[in-house]
Amino acid sequence: MSTWLITGCSSGLGRALAEAVIGAGHHAVVTARDEAKVADLVELAPDRVLGAALDVTDPARAAAVCRQAEDRFGAVDVVVNNAGYGYRAAVEEGEDADVRALFETHFFGSVTMIKAVLPGMRARRAGAIVNVSSIGAQVTPPGSGYYAAAKAALEGMSGSLRGELRPLGISVTVVEPGGFRTDFSGRSLTQSRTVIDDYAETAGKRRREHDTTHGTQPGDPARAGRAILTAVEAADPPAVLLLGSDALTSYRRVLGTALAEADEWEELSASTDFQD
Repeated sequence: MSTWLITGCSSGLGRALAEAVIGAGHHAVVTARDEAKVADLVELAPDRVLGAALDVTDPARAAAVCRQAEDRFGAVDVVVNNAGYGYRAAVEEGEDADVRALFETHFFGSVTMIKAVLPGMRARRAGAIVNVSSIGAQVTPPGSGYYAAAKAALEGMSGSLRGELRPLGISVTVVEPGGFRTDFSGRSLTQSRTVIDDYAETAGKRRREHDTTHGTQPGDPARAGRAILTAVEAADPPAVLLLGSDALTSYRRVLGTALAEADEWEELSASTDFQD
């Protein structure tokens, strides 16, 4: 039995993962901005589940929730940084305050949670950190530049963190989901108020009013929750866990395109070395 602290459990992948963790018999600290939205999860196993209100952009609250978890269950073995939301806009359309808020949640909020749990994990020389990203960090679709950038920042930090923590017995896994049938493209999707007509055929096609994917995504959140649980419990958890056949297809396409371009420009790239 281990203790999982999961952010963003009111809906979507966070809720599905919480249900999988609880169903597997583990302790779970389930969080949301509004604690009432996770009350039903607590009721599944009141002796093993702690509900807590958490805004990941509030460092004091993050530290308090970690202390609650340690007081109740003794330690936090796994932290899952899942809280977040979508934001669509052409890069030129994005409002500064909205973009900064996006990074505060997805990147800095995750860093806050990681720093809160790491002292205990280092002391025990054990633990797991799971950072939920998106295949969008690889695909970088027009209209999702800021969301992709926030997730790319999270992934870059996670790679370095993995190297720092692996000798201490702590794993770091980035999860890259494809399209899942959650409310990500519904309630959890925001967009810029500024609209520039020149981007109607690029970023404009991904705006909320043009989104036709909601409710038709191929991914099953319940299966995703169980997959994350399986990966974390593996002897050697992966650095990156792709979720969904669409994520696999997109990832392979991006890698193939990148390798082909590197080969095409190989001579020019290599020409910048000192010529001895």
